[in-house]
Parts: sequence; C-alpha cells; structure tokens
Amino acid sequence: MRDFTIKFVKTLRQVINAPMLILFIVSTKKEVILADVRRWAKNFGLIDSPNWVNMLYFLDKYPEFRTLYYYRIKKGNFIALIPMHIIKIFYKESPSLFLYCDNIGSGLFIQHGFSTIVSAESIGENCWINQQVTIGYSSKMERPTIGNNVTINAGAKVIGKVTLNDNVTVGANAVVVKSVPNNCVVVGIPAYIIRKDGVKVKEQLI
Repeated sequence: MRDFTIKFVKTLRQVINAPMLILFIVSTKKEVILADVRRWAKNFGLIDSPNWVNMLYFLDKYPEFRTLYYYRIKKGNFIALIPMHIIKIFYKESPSLFLYCDNIGSGLFIQHGFSTIVSAESIGENCWINQQVTIGYSSKMERPTIGNNVTINAGAKVIGKVTLNDNVTVGANAVVVKSVPNNCVVVGIPAYIIRKDGVKVKEQLI
C-alpha cells in the first residue's frame, strides 16, 4: 500500500506540473534545456530516469531549476514567450535568484540559489554556482566573464571586468576582483591562488 501511495503521489505531481512542458515543446532551446536536465540528473544520481521525468521532477522540486528553465525559454523563440508569462503565474521561479546574462552555456547547476545574483557577460558550459553568490558589475559597463567548468562556492563574490578561465574553483566567501588563470583554485579576500594545475601554491592574482 505504501509503495502504491508513493507512486500515485509521484504520478499526480507529474500531471500537475505537466503544463510547464508546453514551453519545452514549443521552444527552440530544447538541446540546451536537455543538457541542463542531464547535468542536474547526474548531480542528483538520477541518470536512469528518462529526461522528461527528471525535467518534471526538477521543475516541481527546485525553484532554482525553474528559474534557469525560464531563462532558457526567454532566450529562445517568441512563440514560447507568450505561454511562459501565463505559466509563470502558477509555477513561480525562485524569488531570490537572478540571472542577468547574455549567454549561459549548457549544463549550469545552481545549488541552493538563495540570494544569488548572476550578472555576467557570459558563462561557459557545465558551471556550478552555490547560494549567496554575487557575480556583477563594478561600474555600468564592467562585469565578469566566466569560462567552462567553473565552480563558485557559497558566499563568493566575483566583481568587475575579470575573467574566470576554464576549470576554476572559487572558494566560499572569496572576493575575486582580478582575472583567474585556467585550472586554479582561489580563496580569500582578496582572492589568491592556492592550487594551480593540481599543485599547491600561494600566488597573488595579477
């Protein structure tokens, strides 16, 4: 009886959230949305479920994913925008996660997107952003560029016309105001390098 109840509730939730799939069906951003779904599924260990099942699960359970989903829809075709504005009335996005970016590569994972502002020139593929992160301007025109496979941990701040190159990890609460080379881990205020190409170091950013 318990297994039946769990399965029934799960199916019911899928039905309730099914209207959000309308946006996916009419969108021109299907491939990038599916890449997001696969990345989230990998992180949550749900790789054995079909993409559409995982998509509904993330849309139901994670407002952060919903915000990213709506971002993808807005970057697609005009036809999808019309139903999106109606659907957003009933299926709210995260109230404290803001994505202001011209281009975000596929596979972005946002863990606990509470009080998180992402305002970058561009973000590469397969990046990871935690809660209370600020990526933003130092002036009206200067904001960061984020490369591929970049992880920005809780409370970190990346400010101004800087570049986080590929495979960079920014430690919790670090403040990055200078560009970071490839394959580095940075921590501190202001941030400095503690690992480069897999080797422990202590280097200032220049």
